[in-house]
Amino acid sequence: MNIVFIHQNAPGQWRHIAAHLAAEGGHKIVIIGKHKRVDIEGADYRLYKVSPAHESPEPGNPESLFASFIGHGKAVAEILKTLLAEGFKPDVIAAHPGWGESIFAKDVLPDVPLLHYCEFYYRSKGADYGFANDTTLEGDMALRARNAGLNLSLEAMDWGVCPTNWQKAQHPASSHDKITVVHEGIDTSVVKPDPEATIVLPTGRILTAQDEVVTYVARNLEPYRGIHIFTRAAELIQRQRPNAHVVLVGGTGVSYGGPPADGRTWKENLLDTARLDPMRTHFLGTLAYDRYLKVLQTSSVHVYLTFPFVLSWSMTESMSAGCLIVGSNTQPVQEVLRHNENGLMVDFFKPEEVAATVCDALENRDKLRHLREGARNTILSGYDQAAHCIPAHKQLLLDLAAGRRPALSHTPSATLGAA
Repeated sequence: MNIVFIHQNAPGQWRHIAAHLAAEGGHKIVIIGKHKRVDIEGADYRLYKVSPAHESPEPGNPESLFASFIGHGKAVAEILKTLLAEGFKPDVIAAHPGWGESIFAKDVLPDVPLLHYCEFYYRSKGADYGFANDTTLEGDMALRARNAGLNLSLEAMDWGVCPTNWQKAQHPASSHDKITVVHEGIDTSVVKPDPEATIVLPTGRILTAQDEVVTYVARNLEPYRGIHIFTRAAELIQRQRPNAHVVLVGGTGVSYGGPPADGRTWKENLLDTARLDPMRTHFLGTLAYDRYLKVLQTSSVHVYLTFPFVLSWSMTESMSAGCLIVGSNTQPVQEVLRHNENGLMVDFFKPEEVAATVCDALENRDKLRHLREGARNTILSGYDQAAHCIPAHKQLLLDLAAGRRPALSHTPSATLGAA
């Protein structure tokens, strides 16, 4: 096949299937993006630039966001035109539509199937917006306007792929009959339990699986991923468990939502309100992947909290690593976690409940080993990259390239919670 993958942080969510096809041979792969994040041997990368205004649209300004969307689409359209002029025509295009990059793909190549990675569609009710704050009419209207580009993308695509059923359900019902559910998958041969793993702290101290290690991971420490709840719970945990160490992985920027009103980071803001033991609280910042895995493998209890939003890779990776997980009872988590089967569920808004559940889990680690096994088996039975997800993505591309209608579901929902 001739395949074009499009993602501003190239190759983004297409990383695993693109790498597999490149290694398999027999395919010509072009990856279009704004930044080259991962090098895939054998792939032809084409990078584009947009104007400063389109690079940094005004937050909360639908007109600016839509102009940025169009600007990204025009930049990618020029690359597609260049590829055609060079004699390269793809059999299928796979793109993330979130920044507008593929909006004109069907105008340049009208007879080439377009697959979109349908990550998230914004809703004024039932998802992240209004989950923790009051809504306003102005906010509702801005959110609808924000979806303008996504609606154009849904109209343009021939097919879509979505990692979870809940994320698919956020999209308009009219698009559901052309969106397949299949996760990007986890490399379970790498992300696996390791009882010998250790965490080397900045102080030089080494934590092992024999210690009480409560872990928390997010791309950035922010409310969308429950950092404000976790820090309050961590204070209570440390009071009740004098040997418990709290290890936090994540940056201090903002991935979702906005910064605190006082202009500081969420970490700075929250440390003023939570009395954490500095000798037993360890902010590790962003880590190289191998060090991040060591944190999961050493964890006694791993806490994952989130707004109703995109399910983090760290959640499925913590399950694959065999963590004892305490997760929020929000919809994305409910799709992969089953209370007392492969983890423990808590109310997102109740730090006291989070703390009590973590303390009980620390006290009864040996009795709760089946939860670790259940979490690992959930990933093995339906989210394993080599056995399930990469073959499903490949079949999706083959079907589209051949003009066949793909299967609507490769979801492992029937095996969730299997032990």
